[in-house]
Amino acid sequence: MKNWIRPLRTDPLEPLLGSPDPAIRYFAERDLLDEPVPPIDTIWDLPEAQRILRKQQADGSWKSGSHKGTASGVKYTLIETWRQFRVLVEQYEFHRGHPAIALGAEFLFSCQTEEGDIRGILANQYAPYYTGAILYLLIRAGTPEDPRVERGLRWLLDVRQDDGGWVIGSPGLMGLPHLSWKDVCVLTSDGNRPTMRAFDRSKPFSAAGTGMVIRAFAVHPAYRKAAETVAAARLLKSKFLRKDNWSSFQHPDHWIRFQYPFWWTNLVSALDSLSRMGWSPEDDDVRRALGWLVDHQEPDGLWKVSYSHIHKETNSPQTRKMQHWISLAICRIFRRFWSA
Repeated sequence: MKNWIRPLRTDPLEPLLGSPDPAIRYFAERDLLDEPVPPIDTIWDLPEAQRILRKQQADGSWKSGSHKGTASGVKYTLIETWRQFRVLVEQYEFHRGHPAIALGAEFLFSCQTEEGDIRGILANQYAPYYTGAILYLLIRAGTPEDPRVERGLRWLLDVRQDDGGWVIGSPGLMGLPHLSWKDVCVLTSDGNRPTMRAFDRSKPFSAAGTGMVIRAFAVHPAYRKAAETVAAARLLKSKFLRKDNWSSFQHPDHWIRFQYPFWWTNLVSALDSLSRMGWSPEDDDVRRALGWLVDHQEPDGLWKVSYSHIHKETNSPQTRKMQHWISLAICRIFRRFWSA
């Protein structure tokens, strides 16, 4: 049962089972020890989850107050709903059986276009990496068979680069000549600008963008082992701990700054997807990434929030709490790889 612990330097179970967060203890017992636990709604009743639920709007969304009016075409309510959905679905495992999640899912689907993408975070421009990250949550919430999910996944396959991966930003802007950064900012914030469709599929994939998109395919029962998903995963793992092809997240240290629930692509979020797809821990790229995690485990059995030299890590109760969530995610990854 504990084969997954053997590659690690220190047994991480004690700090996780002793966590002050009851959700951490619950999932450690259930996912790492296979112990019987109470129904999941005991986790749904925790104060932090209930605080989020109380702020949900009647249409299923969550209202953002911090960016009001700063960019006319950006749907800040969509961004905030995705942010809160991440916590509810990924951290507390709410699913569509709960009315708040069913309602929130409908709001997210209401932002889907006829083409299939979820649009509004970059105003009227395409954003495959956000579409993939949102579809990932919708699938995890229990909607893999929804035809709107299928339409979104098909759209994602249609906007791949020639190499089989995805870019960060809008692929519809890439073929526009002499586009300045100011032009990009205007096009991705002004709701009066049309959707740009100047694709240049010859440009290489972005690991940051591909990692966010592939999450949706990795949790979908019909797509996780599809040839297109496997090909994209090969591209993603080839960049582990290396420079991205795109300048936005080019520095290798972006791989070693972690978040949970997942947002940007990093080593933990990418390995989570590959572990769900059934990759072997003996694969060269996977073994190298897992080895990095083994080598950087802390003496107390946990992992730090960040090992990056380009990001500052604060020492706070919130950081310590995040350490437990990240460490739980890493343990789940090792458990999947060594249970395959």
